[in-house]
Amino acid sequence: MAGTVVEVAVSSEAFPTLVAAVQAAGLVETLSSEGPFTVLAPTEDAFAAALAALDITPEALLADTELLTAVLTYHVLPLEAPAEVVLSLDGQSVATVNGAEITITVDGDTVMINDATVLTTDVAASNGIIHVIDTVLVPPAVLETLSSSAHEEAMADDEMTAGTIVEVAVSSGAFPTLVAAVQAAGLVETLSGEGPFTVLAPTEEAFAAALAALDMSPADLLADTELLTAVLTYHVLPLEAPAATVVSLDGQSVATVNGAVIAITVDGDTVMVNNATVVAADIPASNGIIHVIDTVLLPPPGE
Repeated sequence: MAGTVVEVAVSSEAFPTLVAAVQAAGLVETLSSEGPFTVLAPTEDAFAAALAALDITPEALLADTELLTAVLTYHVLPLEAPAEVVLSLDGQSVATVNGAEITITVDGDTVMINDATVLTTDVAASNGIIHVIDTVLVPPAVLETLSSSAHEEAMADDEMTAGTIVEVAVSSGAFPTLVAAVQAAGLVETLSGEGPFTVLAPTEEAFAAALAALDMSPADLLADTELLTAVLTYHVLPLEAPAATVVSLDGQSVATVNGAVIAITVDGDTVMVNNATVVAADIPASNGIIHVIDTVLLPPPGE
């Protein structure tokens, strides 16, 4: 007679990483209880791919019991679901012991659970059943945490490796008109200086709309260095003001390098600088920070 799902997994010798993970997470007793359970057992290749994707060693995974428990319980259903039951659940979502749901999709002979393919079904145990899958399932909450951590690390890396504001604007490829304008106005050296600066960078669409409103061609704008300088310096603050600082300035006016002030207004998640909306914030540079805006700011007449 078959043993428990844990005993079957151990005796098969096909799931050493899964067994080690269950032991490290302290789930042996739970999965040796009456159940019944359906265990979705990732292959060794699946674990290897998951470790590579997460950029962690097997030892690091086994040491992180919180992550282990969240992931492993996402591979367990609190019911016995043999293959015929799984097939009948095509297009449906099923709650796991984790609490999060998995989605079952059947296409001919192929059965998918989220993005994992079922390779082997109906491995019998005394307290349930095991199906073998080719991908480790990661619950949504864990994905969100990992994505957030990756974003924070990327931001930290960006801060360490970012060039000057001008270099960041050039390398991004997103601001060709702004870069051309800075070059034409002779402001490259200034904005490559120590700073710190906060640059409000209009999008390409913003420049197109401004040129249409001014009835000017790009060539006309780039040739008018006096106008260019006045407009561009109105987009630069002589301090580093990350998003949190900008939000704290709601209702206040702030002096620009131009000398004229801009007005900051915050309404919920919307941050306005004069009549421009901030569409992206906190692009780091070695000498300041860039916020992207959807409208070119025009300084008051006479400035």
